[in-house]
Amino acid sequence: SGEVIGLLGPNGAGKTTSFYMIVGLIAADAGSITLNGEELRHSPIHQRAQAGIGYLPQEASIFRKMTVEQNIRAILEIRLRDKQQIETRLNKLLADLNIERLRHSPAPALSGGERRRVEIARVLAMQPRFILLDEPFAGVDPIAVIDIQKIIEFLKQRGIGVLITDHNVRETLRICDRAYIISDGTVLATGKPEELVNNEQVRAVYLGENFDY
Repeated sequence: SGEVIGLLGPNGAGKTTSFYMIVGLIAADAGSITLNGEELRHSPIHQRAQAGIGYLPQEASIFRKMTVEQNIRAILEIRLRDKQQIETRLNKLLADLNIERLRHSPAPALSGGERRRVEIARVLAMQPRFILLDEPFAGVDPIAVIDIQKIIEFLKQRGIGVLITDHNVRETLRICDRAYIISDGTVLATGKPEELVNNEQVRAVYLGENFDY
């Protein structure tokens, strides 16, 4: 926990499929999925969430007919029963993600970056130990990319492990402690970002010879 790990590779390498297997959206044919020593390969999605796995999909996941506050509250009410605890957690999440001013905004009125913040707040409402971020930079402007990088650093400081995949390779590597490069469903290389950038095989298969980090 408290580490940012990248899962990168060419299109069709198996990145999103790996995420789906971890959260339980598709079944793994073989191998194991463990979290702190607990085998989760055959566990349903809700048990994996209870074990501490949070997931932010690439597609928009907020409820469009709700406000920002209602979106977050809906998730908190799954975890908590005490109304005061719900209000306290709601206010803290709004403050932590810097979206207090958007509390009463309807979901369709949000920008791409604002929507991502609300989605991350919803994931945090489940109190995960690890969060999988699938293309968190997709559909957001350059300023929002920097914003999301800061949020990922915030998650790391809170001791939450982050597994991230994104086509924005340069910006993703800048926030990773380590990364895995996969190709055709197998691990091509692993290491710190600077090690991977200087790996000739990684450059040949994925980054390209002129990639500048």
